[in-house]
Amino acid sequence: MAKEGANDAADAAVAAGQTQADAADRGVEEVRRQFDAIQELMKPYVDAGTGGLTGMQDLIGLNGADAQRTAISAIEAGPEFSALLGQGQEGILANASATGGLRGGNTQGALAQFRPALLSQLLNERFSKLGGITQLGQASAAGQASAGIQTGQQVSDLFQQQGAALAGGILGAGNASAQYKIGIGNQIGNTLGTLGTLKLLNKF
Repeated sequence: MAKEGANDAADAAVAAGQTQADAADRGVEEVRRQFDAIQELMKPYVDAGTGGLTGMQDLIGLNGADAQRTAISAIEAGPEFSALLGQGQEGILANASATGGLRGGNTQGALAQFRPALLSQLLNERFSKLGGITQLGQASAAGQASAGIQTGQQVSDLFQQQGAALAGGILGAGNASAQYKIGIGNQIGNTLGTLGTLKLLNKF
């Protein structure tokens, strides 16, 4: 193998390895871009789930008494509670009027019990709805975690491919150089052998 040919082979091996390594780099960039896109898509759901969990914790007092009072007061001051309270009270009074018990103790008792019962019902409903949002956020977070694991594995595989490509290029260049040196050695050996033969012939 001529020196120029050996150099060309070495250069080609290195270039091929670099091309493969560059392709692996582009693959890494694309995998990371896709992961970032998944995170961006899931972010609203994860954020909603985080808010839902905080709301649940507020309602049951895990974030302190002040947060619990604020959460309960917000429900009690809300339009849903006001509307249902008014409708319920009107229903109790209409029923009492129809039965002639408008001023009776039973009517007053029913009115007194209705407000806390309604608030308790709405608290349970709110907690349940927040739980649904929290589960949605949890599922989205789990999806992000799964995507993160897959991304890590893909990036690791691509880096391994990149390393193998670069190593292959270096080994290919080394082999080309070694083959050239072996060829030179063989030529020198052949030349020395020929000279030795000629010297022996000259003695005769």
